[in-house]
Amino acid sequence: MAKANKKNERKRRKIFLAIIMILFVGVVLTASTYAWFTANRTVTVEAIDVQVSTSQGLQISTDASNWKSIVTNTDITGANWTGVLNQLPQGSSTAVPVSTIGTVNNGLLDMYKGTIDTGTSGENILVAEKSTEVNGTSGDFVVFDLFFQSSAAQTVYLTSNSSVVAKGTSTGIQNAARVAFIKEGSVAYGTAPADAQALRGEISKWIWEPNYDVHTAAAVSNALNVYEITVGQTGGSKLAYKGVKAPIAKANNIPLKSGDTQYFADVTTVGSLASGIPTSGYLNAFDVAEGVTKVRIYMWIEGQDVDCEDRASGGQLTFNLQFSIDPNAGS
Repeated sequence: MAKANKKNERKRRKIFLAIIMILFVGVVLTASTYAWFTANRTVTVEAIDVQVSTSQGLQISTDASNWKSIVTNTDITGANWTGVLNQLPQGSSTAVPVSTIGTVNNGLLDMYKGTIDTGTSGENILVAEKSTEVNGTSGDFVVFDLFFQSSAAQTVYLTSNSSVVAKGTSTGIQNAARVAFIKEGSVAYGTAPADAQALRGEISKWIWEPNYDVHTAAAVSNALNVYEITVGQTGGSKLAYKGVKAPIAKANNIPLKSGDTQYFADVTTVGSLASGIPTSGYLNAFDVAEGVTKVRIYMWIEGQDVDCEDRASGGQLTFNLQFSIDPNAGS
């Protein structure tokens, strides 16, 4: 009788442990869905405001013809010239997370939009497609051409008045924001605007992560559960991450946490990216020539950022960029 009781007790313990393991796996699988790859379902940015301003001797334009010191959403979407490709999602066309490693082709940054799917063994896998740029108020991210008119060859700085902030209620999605600057070439004073507009080179590029050292509590949990990274809510160092560099078909069966070099690559810091928003002084952005220099500017939510998770969905963002030739203009 005693042997039978012990045998039954062992069976009950095994059953209990099995139930615990099933519950644990369930929790892990549930937690792992809090990644950007659910972007097409829930993670969105409802509206984006953009303001670009200059000081200290610089003028800017969205068409290399009409010059001013401040550019807004209306200027970006209102640019009208042959080949213009300014994209600013508004209204019902919400922005969604995308990912890039910074590869430029014919003057355009390669961007990939991902979704989560189920693999052959029931695990979470990534499916990614190229995000094509369009002209107008739809699309997945913000991008526009900006022309700088300068009386001399000099360095342009990003001042401390630059930021990416939530407009209204903060969801934390602003912490996953990125801005890229691609200098595409220059023309001399007096050159026809069409010649400046047609520039499509890649002279230099720079990616800026303004809110690298701020994370919500949900993002801290997301970093641990999905990426196995321990971070605090404030004051941390810049986190390394792998951007998407190629389309990923469902048939490839690429796991959510994959680092397969065919599809992913490390995104390294460029210039002063790790400095975040300058609290004083400036960030060295790019150089301009005497005359007119074309820079293509991208603004997006990086899907591979730990802050890009479902609970950060919704809300509105304001991107503020201020350029100057005086390194202390924003101090």
